[in-house]
Amino acid sequence: MFNAFERAVAFRYLRARKGERLVSITAIFSLVGITLGVATLIIVTSVMNGFRADLMNRIIGLNGHLTVQPERGRALPDAEGIAARLAGLPGVAQAAPAVEGQVLLSGPGGTAAAAVLRGLPPQALRDRPVIRRGLRQGDLAAFDEEDSVVIGARLAQRMRLQPGDTLTLVLPQARGGDFTEAPRQLAMRVVATFDVGMPEVDGRTIFVPIATARSLFNLGEDASQVELLVADPARVGPLTAEIRAMLGPGLRVTDWQRANSSIYAAVVVERNVMFLILTLIVVVAAFNIISSLTMLVKDKARDIAILRTMGAPRGAVLRIFILCGATIGCGGTLLGFGLGLGIAANFPALKALLLQLEASVVLPAELRFLMSLPSVVDAREVAIIVAMGFALSLLATLWPSWRAARIDPAEALRA
Repeated sequence: MFNAFERAVAFRYLRARKGERLVSITAIFSLVGITLGVATLIIVTSVMNGFRADLMNRIIGLNGHLTVQPERGRALPDAEGIAARLAGLPGVAQAAPAVEGQVLLSGPGGTAAAAVLRGLPPQALRDRPVIRRGLRQGDLAAFDEEDSVVIGARLAQRMRLQPGDTLTLVLPQARGGDFTEAPRQLAMRVVATFDVGMPEVDGRTIFVPIATARSLFNLGEDASQVELLVADPARVGPLTAEIRAMLGPGLRVTDWQRANSSIYAAVVVERNVMFLILTLIVVVAAFNIISSLTMLVKDKARDIAILRTMGAPRGAVLRIFILCGATIGCGGTLLGFGLGLGIAANFPALKALLLQLEASVVLPAELRFLMSLPSVVDAREVAIIVAMGFALSLLATLWPSWRAARIDPAEALRA
């Protein structure tokens, strides 16, 4: 596209000489602006992706990515059979029956609290990544026994419970709207505590074996729902439709996006707004390219006139200044790509460096906060950011380059 003559002239114009420092400084500012804009976009989108993934893993990893519930009533018949059928579907990592209900807890020293009881098959609980990562005390291997309970760390702290302690589950019994029967009580032994990083979960959730939960709520062989974990939670929509078609009417299939629609929508909107705001940095840098090229065209007006009188066509002048602007914009985009990807992909190394610094000096809260930020690089988003940087850089060169090509040699030499 650019011949040797056009490349030589363009790169000559980019090298500052005496009396041309202002144009060169403006070009450097444009390069730095594009670099910082692209790098910031890559880093922030990666951090937002990591934050969204971390938040959703904490929420949906505990309750399942998909749930199958009865349309009416609180019991799901043949939950074991439904779970076995769904476990064989492609993309399903786990399918397990579950029981959920509200109970009261009574601990040592007269402590008491309300809690959400969730009954799961012991192996299903042990296979949940969010529980394995969040295990704080005890051992999940002891969760096989019917009197065992796994309790949230904040709830255990509030009730002063440790693994090995005993608590009592209390379930009020109602008949005809009046609590006329004595409440059902069940002594349980704490075998482990977990902390998933969400106070509303860690402070009010307990897990018991599903057999215990069924007995407590008089469900027989039924369950409240079937919970599924899928291999790719981001693409849960097609699987939801397939399961609805397989199970037919009478059952409600809900995915995590619908169950947590308000939280998911807030995260998506925040991420999109952040992307739009940071894109303005790249746009401002593109305007800097326009101003630097305009100054360059004005400074080189006599040179352009001489080139035209020597036989250079308008197209050659146009391409010379497009190459000048593209070198600044595309070069800055590539530098920003390398800088942003290097930081976003090496967040663990950055955290390790901050930990070493914290051991020797007191870090401000802003830097300590960086150690808790997750980062997930999305190749598609990085490609979009780089393509946007290239496109804005090239678009910014068109108007000044067209002005340069339209310069009249006679008028420029006469001025």
